[in-house]
Amino acid sequence: MRNGKTPEAQHHRTKLCVVTQFYPPDYAATGQLIEELIKHLANYGMHIRVFTGQPGYAFSKSSAPILEESSNVLIRRSRTARLWPQRIRGKALNGLLFCVRSGLHLIGTVWRSDLLLLTTAPPYLPLLGYLVHLLFGVSYVCLLYDLYPDVAVELNVIPSTHWLAGLWDRLNYLVWKQAEGVIVLSPTMKDRITAKYPEIADKISVIHNWADPDWIVPIQKEDNWFAQKNNLTQKFTVLYSGNMGRCHDMETIMDAAVALKNEPIQFVFIGGGAKRQGCIERAQAENLSNCLFLPYQDRETIPYSLTACDVSLVSVGFGMEGLIAPSKFYGSLAAGRPVAVVCQPHSYLRHIVEEAQCGAAFDINDGGGLAKFIYSLYEDRQLASEMGNAGRCYLESHFTPEVIARKYFKVLSACADRTPRNEEPIEPLNSADKRTLSKSSFPSKLVRWLKS
Repeated sequence: MRNGKTPEAQHHRTKLCVVTQFYPPDYAATGQLIEELIKHLANYGMHIRVFTGQPGYAFSKSSAPILEESSNVLIRRSRTARLWPQRIRGKALNGLLFCVRSGLHLIGTVWRSDLLLLTTAPPYLPLLGYLVHLLFGVSYVCLLYDLYPDVAVELNVIPSTHWLAGLWDRLNYLVWKQAEGVIVLSPTMKDRITAKYPEIADKISVIHNWADPDWIVPIQKEDNWFAQKNNLTQKFTVLYSGNMGRCHDMETIMDAAVALKNEPIQFVFIGGGAKRQGCIERAQAENLSNCLFLPYQDRETIPYSLTACDVSLVSVGFGMEGLIAPSKFYGSLAAGRPVAVVCQPHSYLRHIVEEAQCGAAFDINDGGGLAKFIYSLYEDRQLASEMGNAGRCYLESHFTPEVIARKYFKVLSACADRTPRNEEPIEPLNSADKRTLSKSSFPSKLVRWLKS
């Protein structure tokens, strides 16, 4: 239901606390998705408190209001450290500091909630739910964007035999076993977990990411200011938009760009990540005049950047299937463009592409096959249009915010129904609340700073 409250809202008044490090105005996809989800859950009648950090990945904004309040939603932002944010160790340390602040915040506020929802931003945040459950008896649900330590092992950050990997696996088992529910983003992610811990299979729900077809609307390139600005209206354009990180196969895409270097086909890369510079250097070494590299775009630009192309690209690196789920895939469907996916043979993305008839999937290192597909769409614009329309229709049936939020609502409501309900009503914030938000039994100035 797009407008107004659903019938469930008349009966269900679950008090949900969401803890996640990233939230708008950060451009991180995880933050933007969780914001959209929260708005829909609040529309269903849930009372929601969000604890998050200050912007760490926003463009021009280095801070956001400490407190924000709207209908059924209260957002509380902690101060977030920015120690070496572009380095892995810096990100890990910043994540740990956010976990500490989140824990101290929950000590004073957890009694106000029926249920906690903790994301894997940062990856070890769900452990906090386990500890809060042991101390206060509050139930929690884990929302897994990606799987650690598996990602770190696949990327050779740590070996599988390292003590940290073993400890992390054991902690994951404890956390997921005690959770009221575990939400994952793909069937292959569920398969990864149940292969290790089959006894928790019944706790796991698969709920895909989504895109809003009312926000991302197909636009002809001739009418698209972003395409005009970047001289893309007269060029057959292939777009990769998002993170060019260690989890993504950029090499196959660059192989396709090399194969098509003498054709009137433009490759556009929007975003950042660990592999971005390597792609730029290869384009320079190969004298690729058909490659354009642009930075991340403001949120307001995304509906135009995603539709300033003729084909969209999505890639998942070798060994990453079931460990990550590319959110950009759903935005590409909403844009009404055919999608070319580079992934392993067992990827769930292949099933969606085949069922939706919205593009094609290619093995890692099959740059030649990818190039042939792109060229076939260049020659047959009608086929490209049909695939794009089919993908958008599939998204409107399966992956809209309304469809996905209803699935979250059912899972979270069922989890809350299995736990004792906190019947104390939520009162509007008064001035004292806005100054302190919660009382603390810790007088230390250091602890008060961590909570701020």
